[in-house]
Amino acid sequence: MCFDDIPSIIAGLSIFIIDCGAKLVKDQIDPMRCKGLEDLNKGGSMKTNSIAGIVSSLTLFLLTGFSHAALTTIGTATYAGQEYNLIWDDDNNGNSIIWLDYTQSENIVSWLEGLEENLTYNIDPAYTVDWGTSTWRLPSTVSGPYIFGFDGTTTGGYNITSSELGHLFYEELGNLGYFSSDGTRYLSGWGLLNTGDFENLLAVQYWSGTAYSDFWNAIWSFNMYLGHQSLLMIIDNTSYRVYNYGYGIALRNAQVSLLETPAPVPVPGTIWLFGFGLIGLVVLPKNFFSKHPYF
Repeated sequence: MCFDDIPSIIAGLSIFIIDCGAKLVKDQIDPMRCKGLEDLNKGGSMKTNSIAGIVSSLTLFLLTGFSHAALTTIGTATYAGQEYNLIWDDDNNGNSIIWLDYTQSENIVSWLEGLEENLTYNIDPAYTVDWGTSTWRLPSTVSGPYIFGFDGTTTGGYNITSSELGHLFYEELGNLGYFSSDGTRYLSGWGLLNTGDFENLLAVQYWSGTAYSDFWNAIWSFNMYLGHQSLLMIIDNTSYRVYNYGYGIALRNAQVSLLETPAPVPVPGTIWLFGFGLIGLVVLPKNFFSKHPYF
């Protein structure tokens, strides 16, 4: 048994439990067995809510522990004498990409141009990487006129996952932005709290590699502190000097294949405990609730 099998097992167990629970509730609140509407309201309603609440809560608890599983460290790259993780994202808006876990704080354009010749790859023997004709680049963003919003459907604002940085922040790492999708400000729990295998991903404003179509001297950027996508002016209007602010992180398109099957990881005992607990819930004697009216 390994973790990859757990979501399927839980899904099957959930269906079984819900089906059994529904039958149990039906038997408990069958109108033909109730003395009247008062008994139905007092007994059946409470029992239905109890079973449904427990089943749904425990099932949700189990399932939430297995999300955001598309990031995999497949090796490292040596850069400037240091080792940095190579993190494979197998589905970033439909693309297979590899992140270099390194943040550049200045001269981003020249740094990116010379990155390939200064890297030495140390790929895990369990994987093969086909780089194709790709090169290291800055993350891309879906361009268009700047429109601010909260629900993730606009080009600027919060909860946007159509950009590669936004997808990483919200979808892969499971973080929350400063505002929810309805425009409500989170009081806590927001920001770059989850970084996964990234050790050098910072809560700063990162450049994208997508220019803004309406202004020649601006690019799209993503703020990893707020979860906010916006524009960044990078070239001075008069001197044409590239501004030296903002941060850069590089990625590269690549196809990754797994050569060896990882050793199965034992399932934690708590998973089985919850599973048996749920099964026990639906096999209780039919008169259990009548004997325990406050369950």
